[in-house]
Amino acid sequence: MFRLTQYMRELVNPTTIRDRMDTMRPVVIWNLTRRCNLRCRHCYTTSADISFPGELSHGEAMDVLDDLAAFKVPALILSGGEPLSRFDFFDLAERARALDFRYLALSTNGTRLAENIDRITTLDFDYVGISLDGIGGVNDWFRGVDGAFEAALAGVRACKARGVKVGLRFTLTRDNAHTLPDMLDLCDAEGVDKFYLSHLVYAGRGDKHRGEDAQHRHTRVALDHLIDRAWVAVAEDQPLEIVTGNNDADAVYFLHWAERHFDAAKLAHLRAHLTAWGGNSSGLGVANIDTQGRVHPDTYWSDYTVGSVKERPFSEIWTGDDPMLAALRTRPRPLKGRCGACAHKDICGGNTRIRALQVSGDPWAEDPACYLDAEEIGLSADATRLTVTPFRGKSHDPAHRFF
Repeated sequence: MFRLTQYMRELVNPTTIRDRMDTMRPVVIWNLTRRCNLRCRHCYTTSADISFPGELSHGEAMDVLDDLAAFKVPALILSGGEPLSRFDFFDLAERARALDFRYLALSTNGTRLAENIDRITTLDFDYVGISLDGIGGVNDWFRGVDGAFEAALAGVRACKARGVKVGLRFTLTRDNAHTLPDMLDLCDAEGVDKFYLSHLVYAGRGDKHRGEDAQHRHTRVALDHLIDRAWVAVAEDQPLEIVTGNNDADAVYFLHWAERHFDAAKLAHLRAHLTAWGGNSSGLGVANIDTQGRVHPDTYWSDYTVGSVKERPFSEIWTGDDPMLAALRTRPRPLKGRCGACAHKDICGGNTRIRALQVSGDPWAEDPACYLDAEEIGLSADATRLTVTPFRGKSHDPAHRFF
């Protein structure tokens, strides 16, 4: 995850650079169930509103929670399918809260939040992320059910009314890129705390519909909007936090933006922070447990299993000697093509390896969703810079605000 607003603030109020850890306990994204009341076109778990055999029993799931807590994972995200569709969701969530995870989040389609808001509130989630892929009918088309937008929006409002921190997750494709400004306006209108733009990953139904992935030009325009909006939030001390996911080239694109607006000292400080972050963290800073108890390097690597929590505790699996995990944890990674030649691979970490694998059959090939041109990744001595497209026509030049 690239925390755009956080790194934007580093240009205004610099903080101490933290060293990147060579080994770390991961953020665990746990898909509790494949059952879901929606039929999203880009669903990476290929969920449906049916029962799927082989999912963890209540006892097995409770054992996983105990192990994750003892292992001291820094964050646990309960996801799906639709996690509220699991028969014992509230029992598991209550147990997770009692185990006092440092950060406990819920990732949901939002359509069942309003009817369950009393119990959601008592669980005291640190964050509830709600997926929306456009306004009104655009979202409903993506999510396969009429009325999904209104039901999710009711969930947003129910959370905000109870003081629950809430964010919107938006998966960018060529068919909904035009709705991005309206989504940001929706965040402002509803008091949403965080906006998460997710780039499409070729997994599950997302792989089937990879032809709908945003073209590179659309991706650049979207990042221009987000950067300008994030600058407004920082400059005017607005609360909305903007983050992106599944395309770590976003950090390099942002670095080029900063290069046009800030002096060399601030640029060096920002680059040091981005290098310490290191980009893609699959197999190192993030892990996935799927509905069957299989452990993967991240939520999209369903075809590669490190082990099963039905057979061994997660803590043992993650600290074992799996060769793919070892390769993913190598810095620099054994990247090829444009990614291998890139001057900024210490920032993006080689981007999303599963896209490279799905397209080429080689997990170390270049990521086809990298939208940076040759000059921007250092393949030419004379780099060409693009002009930022203003968000909603406003001009918010940093130099006019702080310097």
